[in-house]
Amino acid sequence: MWKLNTEEILIVASSLIVLSYIFSILSRYIRVPSVLLLLFAGVGFRVIADAYHANIAFSEQLTESLGVIGLIMIVLEAGLDLKLERNKIKLIRDSFFSALFILVISAALLTCILNYWLHEPWHKCLVYAIPLSIMSSSIVIPSIHPLSESKKEFLVYEASFSDILGIIVFNYFTAKDIYTWSSVGSFSIGIVSSILLSVLLSFLLFLILAKTRLNIKFFLIFSLLILIYAVGKIFHLPSLIIIIIFGLLINNWEKIKWPRLLRYFPHPEVESLRNLLHSVTAETSFLIRTFFFLLFGFSISLKFVSNQHVIIVGSLVVTALFIVRLLYLRFFLRTNLFPEAFFIPRGLITIVLFYKIPANLKLSSFNDGILFFIILTTSIIMAMGMVFYKKKPEQIVDEGQFSERPDLL
Repeated sequence: MWKLNTEEILIVASSLIVLSYIFSILSRYIRVPSVLLLLFAGVGFRVIADAYHANIAFSEQLTESLGVIGLIMIVLEAGLDLKLERNKIKLIRDSFFSALFILVISAALLTCILNYWLHEPWHKCLVYAIPLSIMSSSIVIPSIHPLSESKKEFLVYEASFSDILGIIVFNYFTAKDIYTWSSVGSFSIGIVSSILLSVLLSFLLFLILAKTRLNIKFFLIFSLLILIYAVGKIFHLPSLIIIIIFGLLINNWEKIKWPRLLRYFPHPEVESLRNLLHSVTAETSFLIRTFFFLLFGFSISLKFVSNQHVIIVGSLVVTALFIVRLLYLRFFLRTNLFPEAFFIPRGLITIVLFYKIPANLKLSSFNDGILFFIILTTSIIMAMGMVFYKKKPEQIVDEGQFSERPDLL
């Protein structure tokens, strides 16, 4: 195993960050998500390491920890991007039901595919199908800059809802005794408790952020958010609800009209805090995302390309995900197909949840190459949609609904 000294480690880490920054710039021109470029870079580094017989290994726990921190940052960043306005009620409703129904239908269909091909129990197949049915906000959100504002908002809301709903459903089906009324009741109480706790903790975090006199306060908030997430996971609470509500509270503070509260937290003060928090969150998300996807790409062995079983099962899963999204957008939401139908990427959240599957629910015949194949293929499909979407943001006129534009098909 290769051992690097301190200077070499610093050179490698700094070079990878610079490479990720170059990928971010390049992705705006070629419209290929920077995350996909990072994945390919990681795979390329693995090929080079194998060619030189370099025995380089990273702990799965390191990758998982980076994934969890990245997930928290991405959900917080999404909350800081979302505006709650009366004229966006329909947009929020449509994106919520899109995330919900596509998640449910995809999970049911993928469960059938895994059960048919792997001949494993239905419940175990469902536990694997849920993470594969979640749209990756870590790939979607950084990749939507060429789209119009309405398309951006819809995809940000949808990806955020998909993350939260997927984690809630996953936590339920990986718990014990899920088919009893008591488990359903305790799960429902947990969600209600999390929502109430979210509001209370959000105000507490906001108080710390707004009133502390120390210059070092933002990473204190991030540490508290990670602490809340970890404790919530121990008690099986949907902790991401707390994080996104905290982000929503800060980004929509001007909607609050309570004079007593505004006396302590005036709008101008909150505005400056919001801008700084948004900047620090974006920078931190970029850093975590860089190392997570490079490490994950490095862990991918291209041997799965020659495995016919992996190709067949992975192709069936990707086809099912694309068809479900296409049909829902066309016949239920009745909105534009292009490029929204191509947004089926699976990424950070899927990988993190795969790490969280309990040992007693693991599929003995599931090849990890299937997961790698699905993540790479769905990301490439999204990249193709963005490449062929030629319009620039300033040239875009929002398309009408299908009921008004039958020519779009």
